[in-house]
Amino acid sequence: MSLEKFLNKAVSSWMSAEGPDSDIILSSRIRLARNLRNYKFPTLFSNDDAREIINKVNEILQAKVFQPYGEMELLQVDELKSLQKRVLVEKHLISPRLADDASHGAVLLSENEDISIMINEEDHVRIQCLFPGLQLTEALERANAIDDILEEKVNYAFDEDLGYLTSCPTNVGTGLRASVMVHLPALILTRQINRIIPAINQLGLVVRGIYGEGSEALGNIFQISNQITLGKSEEDIIGDLTSVVQQIIAQERSAREALVKTSNIQLEDRVYRSYGILANSRIIETKEAAECLSDVRLGIDAGYINHLSKNILNELMILTQPGFLQQYAGGPLRPVERDIKRASFIRERLKLEERDS
Repeated sequence: MSLEKFLNKAVSSWMSAEGPDSDIILSSRIRLARNLRNYKFPTLFSNDDAREIINKVNEILQAKVFQPYGEMELLQVDELKSLQKRVLVEKHLISPRLADDASHGAVLLSENEDISIMINEEDHVRIQCLFPGLQLTEALERANAIDDILEEKVNYAFDEDLGYLTSCPTNVGTGLRASVMVHLPALILTRQINRIIPAINQLGLVVRGIYGEGSEALGNIFQISNQITLGKSEEDIIGDLTSVVQQIIAQERSAREALVKTSNIQLEDRVYRSYGILANSRIIETKEAAECLSDVRLGIDAGYINHLSKNILNELMILTQPGFLQQYAGGPLRPVERDIKRASFIRERLKLEERDS
């Protein structure tokens, strides 16, 4: 498969589109956790229960009423190959937990992959909506619309005092997990991030790596999300997160301006050295590629580089992960083979970008 065809098939809409504050906010995600009444939670239910829940949710969401959001495709996780599951995790469309526990799970994906509904993960249903840039309110509206469609046909496990009941106590209440993916290279370079992350944690939010809990912050990309779902309304959760994120946006922009003002030539040199590595390397590891991509994206935002799209970081941070590289290659690769393929992939992608600019 040519790279161009592969990209057309592989890139989700939220990766290739721009949204509000997309120079810093790569994406917004809303996830609602729900469980069906009269069924045991996924940790205890039977295979028959699991199949019944998958069929019920799929039947409801495949109905004509759901069509405004596009066609939905049901994928049974136990029917997917290991590499296919890895790619879905890398695209943030399913969780590592769902990929690993294949016997009971499924996922419903919209055509442009901005909606992902995981079935029988930690909870019976997890509705996930992804938007480019800072669009938490818009993502919540879409997730709630899908939630309403389901709730018309099924009874949720709900308590008048506690709210929605979930497998994990931290999700009880609204069942809402809101998060944004942020690119913070200037706060890293100026080391301001060391005081900002503890301050964020004290506000009831959590800062994680690019793939959530336990993952590394590759390429200066972090996920910031709420920790508390009980005792707060959805609007309060979104409002609090948005307020903090807007402060971070202001601080990152201020740090970028300071770097351009005080260290312009050094910053420009860093950007072009990283671009040179990406454009010419014959072998490159994941971490080095992520760092260089972060520098190049900063260079695009700062105006040093004008012939590349801002979306290059969003795309290549995901498309150069191990699963994608092996899918593009057509089969499993050893680590060193992946590093060679990653370098080749990046060179080809940059050439495509330069051709189309």
